[in-house]
Formats: sequence, C-alpha cells, structure tokens
Amino acid sequence: MKLARDTWLIFQRQLLLMWRTPIWLIVGVVQPLFYLLLFAPLLRPVLAPGGSYAQAYRIYVPGLLTALVIMGGLFTGFSLLGELRAGIIERTRVTPVSRTALLLGRAMREVVALLVQAVIITLVALPFGLTVPFGLLLLAYLLLGLLALMASSVSFGLALMVRSDAALAPVLNTIAQPIALLSGVLLPLSLAPGWLRAVADWNPFYWAVEGIRALFAGHLGDASVWRSLVLVSALTVVAVLWSARLFTDRVR
Repeated sequence: MKLARDTWLIFQRQLLLMWRTPIWLIVGVVQPLFYLLLFAPLLRPVLAPGGSYAQAYRIYVPGLLTALVIMGGLFTGFSLLGELRAGIIERTRVTPVSRTALLLGRAMREVVALLVQAVIITLVALPFGLTVPFGLLLLAYLLLGLLALMASSVSFGLALMVRSDAALAPVLNTIAQPIALLSGVLLPLSLAPGWLRAVADWNPFYWAVEGIRALFAGHLGDASVWRSLVLVSALTVVAVLWSARLFTDRVR
C-alpha cells in the first residue's frame, strides 16, 4: 500500500510538471504526424493492393504508434539524468517516499504522455477512413501502455548505468534502431525474407506490433494478441524490477 501511495504522489507531481510544459507533448507528436500525413498515403499499393486507404491505415497506424513508444520511451532516461544533475533526486530521496516509487511515478508519467500522443495520432487518422472497435482500441492502448512502461524502465536503468548524456545517446540509438526495424513498424515483416522474420521472432516489440494490428483489424481471438499481452506484461515486470533495483542501489 505504501508503494502504491508513494507512486501516486510522485505521479501526480510529475503530471503537474508535464501540464505546465505541454510543449513536450506537442514536439513528441509532430514527427509521427508527418509520417501519418505525408508517408502513409503512399503505402496503399503496398499494404492494401486494390483495397482502400482504411485498410492500409489499419496496418500502418499500429506500427507508427509502436514506433512512437519505442523512440519516446527509450529516450526518457535523459530526463532522469537531468534531475540527477540538478539535485532533484537527492532532495527527494531523503524523504520517507519509497525509492522505487520515485522511479515508478516518473515512468508512469511517460506512459501517460505517450498514450496521449497515441490518442492524438489515432484521432488524426480517423478522417482517412481508419475504423477500430472501441473496446479493441482500448486493449491496444493497454498493450501500448505496457510497452511504454517497459521502454521507460529500461531507459532509466541504462541511464543509471551510464550516467552520461554523451554516452547514453549512442547506446540508446544502437538499441532503438534495430528494435524498430525488426518490429515492422513501417512495413509488415510478412514482406521480409524468412531469415529476417526468424530474427524478428526474438523481438517482443514485433509481437506487440502484430497484436495491435490484429486488434485494429477486429481480430480479438488472434493468437498474436494474447501472446503479445503475456510476453509484454512479463517483460515489463522484469524491466521495472531491474530499473528499481538499480535506482535503489546507485542513487544514495
């Protein structure tokens, strides 16, 4: 109960800070919107040959949302480094608040920010013919939220290990690029050769993309949906525990 209460307190504080500087939400959604408006219309002959733009967007938008979570979530470690340098973490760690809550509350803020951006992108795609059953859309957002929590936790953990902006940037780029490419966020990996699909099978973000695409297509019973939920949930728990342990050990 104490952990939940402390996490909620930190989460509220972080939401207030985000509300005071909404420019970060706007900046985070601009580039995905460019891809949605200027790139996605070119993909109909590839994603839905002879079909409609709505079919193409049901394939492309889930990948775009996952790419947003990958790139947005994995780079949240820079905010933690900034707070460490500014002494904010040092001032809060002497309070009775749980150290795990100090990290988890910040991660939950990133989850909310990324989900708000995902909702904006989804709404912008509606005039292009995108239709998704509301209940399945909420389940897709749940999966995106778990991905965001996992990516943010991993980013915080790497930031605590590296402790340098100059070193963290290339580390995160080296991790994010192959993860995104092997997730099929731009084009489905069904178009890829067999060896590439075999490598992608080891990427949890690939299974998440497949599950979200199945949900957008209205296929709740698809095996990829439940496989991705189980896999991502388990990995999220591991990522949170790992980063929380690092935070407890290295922030003194």
